[in-house]
Amino acid sequence: MEVTLIAKGAEADLLLDPDWNGRKAVLKRRGVKKYRHPQIDNDIRRYRTLHEADIIHRAKEAGVPTPFIYQLDPDGATIVMEYIDGDKVRDIVSKLSLAENCALFRLIGEESGNLHRAALIHGDLTTSNMIKSGNRVVFIDFGLGEISKEVEKRGVDFNLMVRMLASTHYTIMEPLLESFKDGYRTTMGPEAEEVFKRADEIRRRGRYIDKE
Repeated sequence: MEVTLIAKGAEADLLLDPDWNGRKAVLKRRGVKKYRHPQIDNDIRRYRTLHEADIIHRAKEAGVPTPFIYQLDPDGATIVMEYIDGDKVRDIVSKLSLAENCALFRLIGEESGNLHRAALIHGDLTTSNMIKSGNRVVFIDFGLGEISKEVEKRGVDFNLMVRMLASTHYTIMEPLLESFKDGYRTTMGPEAEEVFKRADEIRRRGRYIDKE
């Protein structure tokens, strides 16, 4: 059976292999960038592949649902991962009741807190990078992930969720955001309020820069 392209990004392509060693798998492959020197390009793609795999592994160790990694090919800049059967959260919000959405976003908040508590920054914390699979929410695409305990970076992560809600799910933004924050507090404890406060400061700085 043929491998098919399911998503094309600026940095990497996602390919679906319906029969990788007898199982369905997703291949994330970082393509060659011809505008870079070949050796530099190879080094960058190799590093980013290893780094993303490491973040995924650390997230799973912290209890956050992430795809299993079946194979890592640093030289080929490819990660072979478990195919997650489910729906992107972005695509199902409009199909759920408010109560179901609030429960879902509370869970997303809890798992986001687990990430941050483990000193992990997602880097693109939006509903496009979360798959609801049964009772789990599986976090995907850690290409922009970092290892950090900085409140500033946690605040930026949180603000990505706020901006996504404001632009994509704005009709029910307030209850979903409050549900997310409630879940985040349960796993982050007192540190959660520091993150929310810093996120407010970051948004104010952004508005000031826009006015300039």
